[in-house]
Amino acid sequence: MSRIGKVERTTKESAILVQLDLDGTGAVEISTGVPFYDHMLTAFGVHGSLDLKVEATGDVHIDAHHTVEDTAIVLGQALRQALGDKSGIRRFGDAWIPMDETLAHAAVDVSGRPYCVHTGEPDQFATFTIGNNYPFVLNRHVFDSLSFHAHIALHVRVVHGRDPHHIAEAQYKAVARALRAATEPDPRAGGIPSTKGVL
Repeated sequence: MSRIGKVERTTKESAILVQLDLDGTGAVEISTGVPFYDHMLTAFGVHGSLDLKVEATGDVHIDAHHTVEDTAIVLGQALRQALGDKSGIRRFGDAWIPMDETLAHAAVDVSGRPYCVHTGEPDQFATFTIGNNYPFVLNRHVFDSLSFHAHIALHVRVVHGRDPHHIAEAQYKAVARALRAATEPDPRAGGIPSTKGVL
């Protein structure tokens, strides 16, 4: 059974198309108009072994906020669609990602209950912009939106880090690897991985 999600969303602020295949090989096509976000979503697709296509246009002449957050919303919706009833998956996954001086950790429960805990980003980067238009504070918006719309519990923490580029990238890679582990088929499990019988 294919596990593909495809969602389009258009508002007065953005137009987003996301298509993903949970059983892909990391083939990505990303275009958001926010170069650093393209870099992060490319890493997300590759390390999550997702075939991921993202086409986004938005009011980046104002700033990147709407485009980045709206893309994360649609990415979460596509992930939820691709998961279907979640039968036969591992459900839980986590990953530690070291990136030079940075260490990030992510843990995922594909629970059906949206929740996000995001901690550890250094306060001194609260007003920092990476590249020409990606405010560092958008990391949290991305993970909040992804978890809420995918209906997953997501915990992301930066253990330590000094370079804002590394800190952001390690988080995206950790979330991708944790999701890959949580959503992959479990050959020992049958049916829904819950004592309730539904996720």
